[in-house]
Amino acid sequence: MRSRSYDREFKLNAVKLHTSGGKKASRICKDLGIPDSTFSTWVKEYRENGEDSFRGSGKIKSSNEEMYKLKKELKDIQMERDILKKALAIFSQKK
Repeated sequence: MRSRSYDREFKLNAVKLHTSGGKKASRICKDLGIPDSTFSTWVKEYRENGEDSFRGSGKIKSSNEEMYKLKKELKDIQMERDILKKALAIFSQKK
């Protein structure tokens, strides 16, 4: 069986329908044709991350964004350091 993909807006609307107290989860799943386990995963993620849920497609969650930037900066600085070490070795050689 092929897995179906749902866009971010669809997931948010479905979860908000449930969390606002409008409908029971089982009814939403039946009406929208969503497996219960999939919907419960969406609800859990929404409760943990709120409006930042369901990023997908390579988008970084705001909680991980700073860590990603710091890792990138560290990598760049390490590369600069290595270049400077090599340059120092070249220029300090006796001719």
